[in-house]
Order: sequence, then C-alpha cells, then structure tokens
Amino acid sequence: MDPDYFKSYDMCWGTLGTVRPFSNFNPDRDVLEIQAALEKKDAGTLVRILTNRSNDQRQEVVKTFQEMTQKDLEVALKKALSGEVETLLLDLLMSPLEYEVYRLQQAMAGLGTDEETLLEILCTRSGKQLQEISAAYKQIYKKDLEKELKGETSGDFAKLVVALLNKEDVASSVQRDIQSLLASLNGKKADVEPWINILTSRDSDHLNKVFMGLELESGQAMEELVEKRFSGDLRLGLKVLVECTESPYVYLAKKIATMKSSTVQGIMVSHSEEDLLCIRTAFLKLTGTSLYTALQKQFKGDYLQALLAICRSED
Repeated sequence: MDPDYFKSYDMCWGTLGTVRPFSNFNPDRDVLEIQAALEKKDAGTLVRILTNRSNDQRQEVVKTFQEMTQKDLEVALKKALSGEVETLLLDLLMSPLEYEVYRLQQAMAGLGTDEETLLEILCTRSGKQLQEISAAYKQIYKKDLEKELKGETSGDFAKLVVALLNKEDVASSVQRDIQSLLASLNGKKADVEPWINILTSRDSDHLNKVFMGLELESGQAMEELVEKRFSGDLRLGLKVLVECTESPYVYLAKKIATMKSSTVQGIMVSHSEEDLLCIRTAFLKLTGTSLYTALQKQFKGDYLQALLAICRSED
C-alpha cells in the first residue's frame, strides 16, 4: 500500500468526518419526536434522528430530554430497543472521549482481553489524545488505566502497551535508529527493547524513513521482519504499530473489512466526526468496493440504516 496516497489528508485531521451538525437543529422538537417513537418502539425514527445529529447536538438532546421528561434517554432507549441497533444508538449518546474510554474498558472486561481493540485505540490515537483518555478513564471508572492495562497483559506485550499509552515524540537520527533496530536482530533471539522504545517515541514521518532504511539494509519488508523475529501478542502489537505508522486509514479499513459488527460499529462511531471519509477512501482502494455497498451486503434492517447514515454516502 502506497503511504503517500493518504498524505494529502493528514493536514486536515479532525475535519474529515461524515457526521456533521444538523443545520435545522431544534432539540425540543427532536425530544417530542423521540418520545413518540419510544412509546411506539419505532426504531426507524430513533435511528433517523440520532444518526443525523452531531455529537454536540446529541448531548443537547440528552439534556433537553431529561429537562422535558424527567427521564434518562439512555434508560428509555434500553427499554424500547434491543440487539445491535440498541447498542449502536447507546454508543452515539456518549461523547467521543467517553466512547474511547468505554471501548477500552469493554476490551478488558470479563474473561480474556480483546487485544485487537486495545491496540487499535493505542496505536491510532496521539499521545495527547491518550493522556485525555487516561484522565477520563480515571474519572469515569475510578481506576488507573496504566495499572489496568498491566493487569490485563504480561511480559514484553505489557511493556509495549504501556509504552504506547505514554507515547511521546523524542528527537533522534534516522540512521541511528536504523542501526539500533538492525543490531537488535543480530542475536538468536531478537532484542525487543529498541523496537518498543523507538516505535513508541518517534513521529510517523521519522519512523517511515527508518522503516524504509531498515527494509533496504535487511532486504525484507517490515511486516516480514516482525513476523519472523517476534511471536505471540508482542508480534501482533508490533505488526499493528507498523501498519498504523505506515497508514492508520488502511489499517482501520482492513479492520472494517472483517465485517464483524462490533469492530465495524466501534470504528465507524469512533471516527464518524473525525476522519471516516479517509477510512472510506482507504476501504475502496483496499477492497474495490465502497464501504456503503459493503455494509448493505452484510447487515440489514434498522441496524443497517444506522450504519449507512453514519457512513453517509457512496464513494
């Protein structure tokens, strides 16, 4: 995949969402319509309203609903709906920050850990965003996110996850980083420390130059190097990190292409007001099919209509 393909989008981070503010917004009118739809259990109307409002407008609707009815909209939706459409509309009621926190918490809840979702958020979010997510996690769940991640992971993978959470850009020379990574592969067992250190503390432009140099020196693609020299969750983590460094949009498009509903929903809701247009473009290039068409082949009913409204249009 050509990383330059998406370079033109990088300057516009945060402005390439598909969900925009509704121009004729009237929260009182929305609440009256929502009330009537809840009584009839009319999922179609609820989907139409909530997917066609920006997150700020939805927060206004939640507040107005509480003031006009003395009821909690989240509780009312749970009573009126069920299944995938219920979870999707509940996801839309959360603020973007709250939603990322919730997704991380869910990835660590119950038996086993959803490493894929942890990595998706930790690898695609900036250091500043992750600081905000950590602070919000503590506020909402009264727990320290770093401690929670350490408790859910082990060994070198735990070190990688914690380094990702605390990522920051540190200046270094491209050549020095290439030599450090090459030297780490000399022994029978690869030394993981330079990989974790360098890949979590340099900006993507710097790392892409390092990757290019490493590929030239070793004669192997980055994905091959990681595949051959590392194993287990650490290998998965490094592979995701390399993919996200090369192009986060291609990585997220590949995840959506699995058409697993929780993955599709998580990424689409999470990126709907930020850069879903870029992910749509990557999806089309990757699969030869537009995301709008692919969703119609996989899902149906009100849930499909909700996903299509978030996707917004054909490409």
